[in-house]
Amino acid sequence: MKEAHPDKIRNVALIAHQGTGKTTLTESMLHRMGEITRMGSIDEGNTVSDYKSEEIERKISVSTTLVVGTHKNIKINLLDTPGFTDFAGEVKSAIRVADVVGILVHATSGIEVGTELFWGFAEKRNLPRFFFVNQCDKEHSDFNKVVESLTEEYGSVVTVQYPVNEGEKFNQIIDLVNMKLVTWNPDGGEKSRADIPSEHKEKADEMRLKLVEAVAETDDDLMEKFFENDGLSNDDVILGLKKGFRECSIFPALCGAAKTQVGTSLLLDFLVKLAPSPLDMPKVKATTEKSDGEIELSCDPEAPTAALIYKTISDKHIGDLTFFRVYQGMLNSSDDLRNTTRAKAEKIGQIFTVSGKTRKSADSVYAGDMGSLVKLKDTHTGDTLSSTKEGYILEGVDFPDPVIQIAIEPRNKGDEEKISNALHILIEEDPSYKFNYDSEMSQLLVSGQGELHLNILMQYLKERFGVEVDEYEPKIPYRETIKGTAEGQGKYKKQSGGRGQFGDCWLKLEPLPRGDDFEFVDAIVGGVIPSKFVPAVEKGVKSTMIEGVIAGFKVVDVKVTCYDGSYHTVDSSENAFKVAGSQGFKKVFKDCKPQILEPIYNVEIRVPEEFMGDVMGDISSRRGKIVGMDALGRFQVIRGKVPMAELYKYSSTLRSLTGGRGLFKSSFSHYEGVPSDIQQKLVNDYEERRAEGS
Repeated sequence: MKEAHPDKIRNVALIAHQGTGKTTLTESMLHRMGEITRMGSIDEGNTVSDYKSEEIERKISVSTTLVVGTHKNIKINLLDTPGFTDFAGEVKSAIRVADVVGILVHATSGIEVGTELFWGFAEKRNLPRFFFVNQCDKEHSDFNKVVESLTEEYGSVVTVQYPVNEGEKFNQIIDLVNMKLVTWNPDGGEKSRADIPSEHKEKADEMRLKLVEAVAETDDDLMEKFFENDGLSNDDVILGLKKGFRECSIFPALCGAAKTQVGTSLLLDFLVKLAPSPLDMPKVKATTEKSDGEIELSCDPEAPTAALIYKTISDKHIGDLTFFRVYQGMLNSSDDLRNTTRAKAEKIGQIFTVSGKTRKSADSVYAGDMGSLVKLKDTHTGDTLSSTKEGYILEGVDFPDPVIQIAIEPRNKGDEEKISNALHILIEEDPSYKFNYDSEMSQLLVSGQGELHLNILMQYLKERFGVEVDEYEPKIPYRETIKGTAEGQGKYKKQSGGRGQFGDCWLKLEPLPRGDDFEFVDAIVGGVIPSKFVPAVEKGVKSTMIEGVIAGFKVVDVKVTCYDGSYHTVDSSENAFKVAGSQGFKKVFKDCKPQILEPIYNVEIRVPEEFMGDVMGDISSRRGKIVGMDALGRFQVIRGKVPMAELYKYSSTLRSLTGGRGLFKSSFSHYEGVPSDIQQKLVNDYEERRAEGS
């Protein structure tokens, strides 16, 4: 199906904690839709959606992949997302353009931290959500227990089907919507849809009643019918399910085993019959280039065009491949559109419909549908393409903040520009990466969502751009300050024949409250230092504060008062007083109980309760302080303050401590003094470097 109208489309993002089986389910769905003749496997590296070399090598998804199929004349756009939280930006971009979110949950382990995180992304956008309890063919699978935990955590979770014979021989599901027992063959095809046998009838009737009651509560008319007729017709049940699902008052729970394809056909039927099309969704809001006021777009192919770019990848054969969803109008080859995000004109060339790495040419893509473009001049992830006259601007993708930072240096001299250009390209593709040059520390810093996320970046730099880098722990931006008050003289006198140099100033140094940075007071009276030379003293002080005194770090929170001095009518100059100010500051600073400050970060760590002790012990070992704890459903949130120096690659440590089930985020809090042993080490290191330099 090349061109699909909005009512014949379902846009579905599959999200889940790592290892739950999204890619395998995607394969199963493609197979059942007849898009592929046999299922690929992650172990063999031949799945449709995990086709990149880094995905095949690591046997995980590292980016969102669009795959497409047709079931009962309905086009299904599936967005297979990564499960590792390192790639949360990919999940967010998929959720941004989806109408429906399918959340896979493992039938043995249930809710995981990734489940909770990704659920939050979908909830923020108020998207219809359903659960697919996967791997019901595993030993110790417990569908009922999982659904109970989902209901406790998320509220109105409604079972629409349940497994009959969980475990290794699993091949039967009871469909509570149509009240049928569905049996699958070993090849994943359906064997039969039969009436529910007597041994399962009582439980099925009981669960059907719960489903009908939940559906009746979604609508006053249905509730009235329920009481009048002591139940609802099947048509009314379907109507109520669609309404409740669309309005997020019901979260249907389905089940299956993706690897054996049990349940896949029922999932496809569910999407076709009950999931909303783009026409069923609330109208999308936008602004325009001419006004900040919001307007509503309609999913109408005949209206002016508005499309959102949700992903960009670089293909070595054809260049940039730009993925989009049309929200209004249609996108045609040869269209003249406007990138309203960047205020640039764009000429649309070839359009593709995409399924994994397979591309097929298309003349048009209608409202509600997705596709890809090549060779756009200046359009990237998060941008809007619009009809020039209307100038629509759609909300972009809300990418997560980085949680890890490293410093990199080119392995080969002269590669600095190549690295900079490569990083710009990679960040246009995935804006959850960040990079900047820290001039204070003289290092190039790259940030991302986790160590694996950054490892992928290093791999891209090498394989795609031919540059190799060495990775280092970022330097810590320590600060120097004082705890005491002292006074002293700064005197500079130099005579070498002819005019000499003379500057003399007396300085008083006092500590300022944390964050007040610097204050200079001119307290000279009687002209002992001419007024034209006092600013030079301040310059000398400031230049020394930037360089540091005891360990080479910037000085902060100091009040300097210049209260006395002397000058020479011939030999005094601005430069002489600048040197005098610098020397005086260094001398007096060392008498003021100097202290080195370190940046302290707020950390918020979300973990299952059983890992609380290990995580809190680890925080304490990092000189951290626990400041609070809160329950969040089945998880605990630990809030603390930890020195920046102790947080390098902490995301990897947390993953190791919690079996991949912990998440954290951090933000700068304040500066505070380092322990005396660390201060002495920093001072010694500085003095060694100076000695080596001399």
